Amino acid sequence: MRLFRRGEKASTLDLLVAGLGNPGREYVRTRHNAGWLVLEELARRHGGSWRSKFSGSLAEVRLDDLRLALLKPETYMNESGRSVAAAARFFKVEPSSLLVVHDDVDLEAGRLQARSGGGPAGHNGLRSLVQDLGTQEFLRLRIGVGRPGRGDPRSVSDWVLSPLGPEEDVEGLVGRAADGVETIALEGLRAAQARFN
Repeated sequence: MRLFRRGEKASTLDLLVAGLGNPGREYVRTRHNAGWLVLEELARRHGGSWRSKFSGSLAEVRLDDLRLALLKPETYMNESGRSVAAAARFFKVEPSSLLVVHDDVDLEAGRLQARSGGGPAGHNGLRSLVQDLGTQEFLRLRIGVGRPGRGDPRSVSDWVLSPLGPEEDVEGLVGRAADGVETIALEGLRAAQARFN
């Protein structure tokens, strides 16, 4: 699916940043909501205020002379694509100007990885995005949350829905990931990869 037709004006937005998470107080500081935590930090840094739009919360901010839209889909993780695709169509954003910030159990806890494209790797939010956008060629900032340790009886799904612990330096991780988003926006993917991967 093409996000916009030939002849239509290109987006006035420099980057649409979607942070994946789940609505509800019980999910606020869980591993699965790492994307939301990063967007909340970016809105705080740049004076963004949230409003309801695209079945989610949207804040528009300026980063130097760039215009960014921050989107937290509130459709629950496995329906994230509905919200993100609606915003992408509205802003006429090409996949190369869409950055998805999400938790990743295949990355060691605390690690970041910036990349372009790739499959959903078992992540229901990414699966929904690929389905609704019709492409997997969007930018990603993966936030490593690791897997349950040896002897931990929790399943991976219980693990990602459990709160980040104090030993995980949540503020430090969220701050570094927000720096990663700013680097991608201002300097591009390669610069972010060199600095954060």
